[in-house]
Amino acid sequence: MGEPAPRQATYDDLLALPPHVRGELIHGVLHVQPRPASPHARAASSLGGELYGPFDRGRGGPGGWIILHEPELHLRGGHVVVPDLAGWRRERMPELLEVSAFELPPDWVCEVISASTAAVDRAEKLPLYAGEGVAHAWLVDPGPRTLEVLRLDGATYRLLVTHRGDARVRAEPFAAGEIDLSALWSR
Repeated sequence: MGEPAPRQATYDDLLALPPHVRGELIHGVLHVQPRPASPHARAASSLGGELYGPFDRGRGGPGGWIILHEPELHLRGGHVVVPDLAGWRRERMPELLEVSAFELPPDWVCEVISASTAAVDRAEKLPLYAGEGVAHAWLVDPGPRTLEVLRLDGATYRLLVTHRGDARVRAEPFAAGEIDLSALWSR
């Protein structure tokens, strides 16, 4: 007689977490992380600022997006993930929905990775995003100060470019504007 199958985590398990942690449900496993450290928080906040004005608000840029910080995404298969940033083209989401969680997959996601999140972000969350048809994914790593830009190519992502350091870059799907990477890194 074998061991009983481990209990699958549920959304109620997520709701029971204390407020000082962030939880996600991936393949029935509850992943719990402490709130991000300052380099992670700085990179996510600054990148959101770089994109929000020109792409969400259309100030000094083309507009056409809804960009959110840490939206809760409910994906097929019961997966619940929280990317650091996500964006929806306004053709797909003309107005911001008044919901606590989004079932409409975004067009772009960004994960700010760290030593404690890199494996889940790369090996578990990226395939989920690809399976939902998220066209672009960015991986920002404050340690080596890199931005990896990926585009969906069939069922998986293809790395288009890795930017590093304090460069000013144009990156899909936001190539219509310039992003100052130096704003992302803690000083």
